[in-house]
Amino acid sequence: MNQRFNSNISTPGGHMGRFAAHAPSTRIAIISAGWHADIVGQSREACLAELQAHGLPPDRIECFEVPGAFEIPLHAQTLAASGRFDAILACGLVVDGGIYRHDFVATAVIDGLMRVQLDSGVPVFSAVLTPHHFHEHDEHRRYFSEHFVKKGRELAQACMQTLGARLALKDLLAA
Repeated sequence: MNQRFNSNISTPGGHMGRFAAHAPSTRIAIISAGWHADIVGQSREACLAELQAHGLPPDRIECFEVPGAFEIPLHAQTLAASGRFDAILACGLVVDGGIYRHDFVATAVIDGLMRVQLDSGVPVFSAVLTPHHFHEHDEHRRYFSEHFVKKGRELAQACMQTLGARLALKDLLAA
């Protein structure tokens, strides 16, 4: 999600416009990992604000918390199988704890989320981030808290754009 978003897609015929037209009936689940909840929560809150700013009513968004990032894919699979959600968004922070290779955990989470998406047909989006070097000091905590706000907005934008694009694809295939 490091790409820049094209502002032209918010026009009435664009994907954001399509999303906005269907926002009142859209249901979204957000799963957050509990580890580093103060930082991860910045992503969730920014995502919620962005979705609501584009017309998604608060009662159409359900938030779930799991212990850590590793538990997110199974929760996403259960939510996708329920048929209740149009999209599932994931927020987490995987850091090097010194005991295991955190990159293995990050890969397992992302691979699991992709599998849920492909197996269920429900779009799954990730703001599960794995910084190269994270240390428990004020400078890093401040930086990542701010960074997670940006990533939360991007997560919501990617979700809305994709749901709008899927609506356009549905219309195209129905014609």
